[in-house]
Amino acid sequence: MVYRKTALLTAATAALAALAALAAPQAAHADTGAGRAGGLGISGSGECTFPMKKQFAGRPWSLQRVLLDELWQDSKGKGVRVAVIDTGVDNANPQLKTAVDVSAGRDLLSAKGDGTADEIGHGTKVAGIIAARPRKGTGFVGLAPEATIIPIRQNDEKNSGKDTTMATAIEHAIAKGADVINISQDTTKPLAATSALGRAVAKALARNIVVVASAGNDGTDGKRKTTYPAAFDGVLAVAASDRNNERAEFSQAGAFVGVAAPGVDIISTVPGNGQCADNGTSFSAPYVAGVAALLKAKYPTWTAAQIVARIEQTAERSVTGHDDFVGWGVVDPVRALAGDKDDVPLDAARPDAPPPRAQAPEPAHLAMSETPQERSERYATYALVLAGVLVSVVAGTATVVRDVRRRRGLRESAVQ
Repeated sequence: MVYRKTALLTAATAALAALAALAAPQAAHADTGAGRAGGLGISGSGECTFPMKKQFAGRPWSLQRVLLDELWQDSKGKGVRVAVIDTGVDNANPQLKTAVDVSAGRDLLSAKGDGTADEIGHGTKVAGIIAARPRKGTGFVGLAPEATIIPIRQNDEKNSGKDTTMATAIEHAIAKGADVINISQDTTKPLAATSALGRAVAKALARNIVVVASAGNDGTDGKRKTTYPAAFDGVLAVAASDRNNERAEFSQAGAFVGVAAPGVDIISTVPGNGQCADNGTSFSAPYVAGVAALLKAKYPTWTAAQIVARIEQTAERSVTGHDDFVGWGVVDPVRALAGDKDDVPLDAARPDAPPPRAQAPEPAHLAMSETPQERSERYATYALVLAGVLVSVVAGTATVVRDVRRRRGLRESAVQ
C-alpha cells in the first residue's frame, strides 16, 4: 500500500511538472545558427510539410491589419521585379505559377537549375508573402500580387550558401533587372563594406535597387548582435513583430534594425500546393519587400533610399525615435502608400540620408507572442488542469486511506 500511495504522489508530481513546463513561455523557432560558422543561416524554422491540400480559408492576421482595398488603390506591384535570393521558389504552387519569371531564375547550387527547385520550402514561403496571386478558397494573398518574382536558389537545408555565393546571387539579380531584392538569410560573421558581399550590396543600391534583409532569429536573450547583409549601410533590416505590434521574442536586436513586420504564425505558400504557418524574421522581410514593390510601382522615379525612408517614416511607433528592437516601428503598408503621385519622403533633398535618429530609448518590454485574451484563456486552461490534478491526488489519497483501514479491520477481526 505504501508503494501505491507513493506512485500516486509521483504521478501527481509529474503532472504538475508537465503543467509548469506548459505554462512557461515558449520560444519561437530560431534560425539554423549556421551563420555563426561563417555560412548564411536561414532565418526561419522551415518545419512545414508539403505539398499541402489544406488552404487557409480566412484572412491571415498579418493581412487583417491591412485594408487591402485601400492599399491597392494605386498599386498592386505590376511591372516590379523582386529577386528572392533563398532556397529556390517553387512555381508549381497555383498562387505562384504566374508570379515567377523562370527565364530569369538561377540555381547557384546546381549548374542546370533555374531557381525553381525548393527542397525545404523556405524560399517559396518568402515569395508567397511578396507576390502570391489571389486564389479561390483562401484569404491569403501576397502584398504585391502583381509583382514578378526572380527566383535565385543560393542555399539549402545544409546551409550551403556562403557570403560569396550571396554576392554572386545579387549580381545576377542586378543583371536580370530586379527592382527589389529580398534576402531572408543572415550571418554574424563580420563582413566589411569591401567584402564581396558588401561590394555587391553597394552595387545594387547604386542602381536604385531596394535591398531588404532579415535581422535574424537569435535574439531570445535580448542581446544586440550585428548580422549581415542586414547591417550593411543602405539595407533595410527587418525585425519580427507579433500580434501586439511588439518584438517577437526570437527577433534579433541591434542598432542596424530599420523596421519590424509580422513574423509570428505567418501563412504562406509551400511547394506543390497549399499553405502553412511559420515563424521568423525570414517572413518579416518579404512583408516589407512587398510594400517596397508597391511603392516602386507607384513612385517609379524614387530612389531606393527614398523608398526605404518612406517605409521607416510611416511605421507605427510605440516609442519616440529609433529602437534597437523594432527600429523605427512596425511597418504600416497603407500609410506608406498614402499620398499622391507628387508626394515624396521628408528627406527628398538628401535621398541618401536616413531619417534623423533620436536618442535610443530603454529596451522595449519583451512580450510573448499572444494577445491579452489568448493569455487569459491560457491561464484559465492551466487552472482547470491544475484543479483536475489536485482532485485526482485527493481521490487517490482517499482510496489509499480506505484500503488501509479495511485491511486493518480484517486483521483485527482475524485476531479476535
